[in-house]
This record gives sequence, C-alpha cells and structure tokens, in this order.
Amino acid sequence: MKVEQISEHIWSLKTWMIIPIHVWLVADENGVTLVDAGIPSMAKGILKNIERIQRGPLQTVLLTHGHSDHVGALNVILKEKNVPVYAHSVEIPYMEGDLPYPRRKKAAQSVSKGITKALPVDKQGNLQSFAGLTPYHTPGHSPGHIAYYHEEDQVLLAGDLFTSKKGQLQKPMAMFTADMEEAVNSSRIIEQLQIKRLEVCHGNSVLQPAGQIQIYIQQMSQNLNLVR
Repeated sequence: MKVEQISEHIWSLKTWMIIPIHVWLVADENGVTLVDAGIPSMAKGILKNIERIQRGPLQTVLLTHGHSDHVGALNVILKEKNVPVYAHSVEIPYMEGDLPYPRRKKAAQSVSKGITKALPVDKQGNLQSFAGLTPYHTPGHSPGHIAYYHEEDQVLLAGDLFTSKKGQLQKPMAMFTADMEEAVNSSRIIEQLQIKRLEVCHGNSVLQPAGQIQIYIQQMSQNLNLVR
C-alpha cells in the first residue's frame, strides 16, 4: 500500500487491483475519518496507517457509494473499531441488497443491513459536514453517490465521479455507471467550489480541475449525443 499526505489534513492510501484503488484518511481535532473502505485486502493497511499518522483514533467512516470496491474492508475494520458508517440515504437500499443498482439485473448486498446510517441533514435539507468535509450529492455513477469537499484544504474526494489519467479528468467507468448523463451533470460541482486538488478512487490527483471541467463536459456531452 502506498501512502501519501496530499494536504494538511488528508492522506491518500493506494493499492492496485488491475487499476489503482484509493481511500483517504482525514484528520481533525477529534481523530481520523476514513473516506471509503476499498477492497478487503486494504483493511490491515488502513488500520496500520491510522496508527502511523498519529492523529488520533478512527472516529467515522464516510462512503462515497456502496460498490464493492469502496466497502470491501468494512467488516474487518468494524470488528476492531466500533465506529459509525455513513452514506447517502438514497444509496443504502442498493448497498443492502434491497434494490438492484440501475443497469444491473439483480440486487446484490455489498454491506450488511444496519451497518450504514444515512448522512444527517440540517433544517434546510443540506447534508451536514464531518471532520471538515462537506458532502455533496453527485448522482450518476450510482444513485446516492457523494463527493466530499475539504474546504480548508480545498481538496475534493470525488470517489467515482471521475477517473483520471496523467492529471487529466476522465469519465467514470462506463460499465459500472448507472446514468452517464447524470454523472456528467454532477461533475459541474467543480464549477461551484474553489478546488485546488481533486482525488478519485481510480486514477491519480488532478490539480486545478476547474481549468479542465468545461472541456470535459463539452466532450462528454458530444459523446452522449453520438450514442443517442
């Protein structure tokens, strides 16, 4: 497992399973928040690195979505650390196997029932922040996909909203994306935030992504029109 501190409060943990798979540790004054839980083989490395960075105990797990390569280490982690796990309320029925993900024929449980709680919302209906991270609902790759923005560090942990190659934004993996048009629309979050660095699960960092987003949307929109 490769570990890199990418900003004052955030560490990226990466392994390979044909393609790169990233999860993130986010530190605040209360301890450490894990964003995504990767694949099962990452569990020991995640726990080891929470100790290694010496920023306090694991407090919370936040999920961008419920696909198996984002929740695989949860069971081992939760056996050692009794912490809450949060995802978007829309995502939970798909994760727990009550509904099939769009474009899939059968429902498949990736997380045991009752493990995951819905991200809380405030009186205005906005998702509440955790550990300096503001959640944004970015559906498309999955119905309840979330991107987490660390405003102080100006880093967006974007899960599978994009992939990347050589520092360039790339589309999410098509065969696993529920609604590509919706995913492209969700990518406009880049225009709303002052992001210095974008992190994706499958790929490497994208610096100053706002400089790429208009071309990305234009190209993706053209491709979607061709498909139609």
